[in-house]
Amino acid sequence: MILSIISFIAGITLVILGADWLTKGASGLARRFNISELVIGLTIVALGTSLPEFVISLGSALKGSSGISLGNIIGSNIFNGLFILGVAALIAPITFNPRMLSREIPFNLLASIALILVSGSMLVGGAPGEQITRYGGMLLLCFLAVFIRYTFSITADGDEEQEEYTPMSIGKIILFIIGGLSTLIFGGNIFVDGATEIARVIGLSEAVIGITIVSAGSSLPELAVSVNAARKGNVGIALGNVLGSNILNIFFILGCSATITPIGLDGFSFVDYYVLIFSSLMIYAVSKFGGKNIIKRGEGALLIITYIVYTVYLIMRG
Repeated sequence: MILSIISFIAGITLVILGADWLTKGASGLARRFNISELVIGLTIVALGTSLPEFVISLGSALKGSSGISLGNIIGSNIFNGLFILGVAALIAPITFNPRMLSREIPFNLLASIALILVSGSMLVGGAPGEQITRYGGMLLLCFLAVFIRYTFSITADGDEEQEEYTPMSIGKIILFIIGGLSTLIFGGNIFVDGATEIARVIGLSEAVIGITIVSAGSSLPELAVSVNAARKGNVGIALGNVLGSNILNIFFILGCSATITPIGLDGFSFVDYYVLIFSSLMIYAVSKFGGKNIIKRGEGALLIITYIVYTVYLIMRG
């Protein structure tokens, strides 16, 4: 138990340090090559911070721990959309390009709907023994191809102007990105190991562990990156990281995992899927109706409260 607590604390420390390095490197890369920070957030940062989820979900699926594998994806997306985006908005109101309301934000909702489609009847309660098949995994990978094609088309749109900036050297950019990603992955992994062991001692089920402790732990990179980006005024990376991670978690990570080995749905409730959809709709709602293309602090607090209520429900459910 003591070793688990040490892993828990050390993991948080390493994740925060790695996130700072990754934010600096990604921002430097975007500005040096005049690439929109939103594109960097949706690709390099989102993929890098999603690597812990990939390792955990794929490894858990191969070992037969479907509860942790799928719970990690569902929980991470809910955590990203409600808690991380809420915290980032509390630190600094998040402004965004109005075109995101018809592009990236709907893609985030589409990913949640696609997960429900490949999960069969889970939306109405499901049945024991159901699973996400290999065909479902391949369908998600097809959605991934569409998303990648779309993302790189943003570069030609010229939606965001880059401010005057003294370019960071290529060597320094590479050092920050590789060093940041490595530290994030290592820190995230030892955090999850420690937190998972603590949760099991407490007596939580595998599915609940996946949706809460493991998903929150594997999402620490997204939390640290988005908070650092918001604090430094890089709102494109802050919001793009959340949306990009959510989309990649389902299309890429779950798509690869289910294609390699079918993922069982036992232990999950239709409520988990409803909350996933609800979190995506809330992101759209606070972005659409908040006014002046900004997610304000009050709306960020609402997102956080919603996440806390859902977490309490999960713990009570056991």
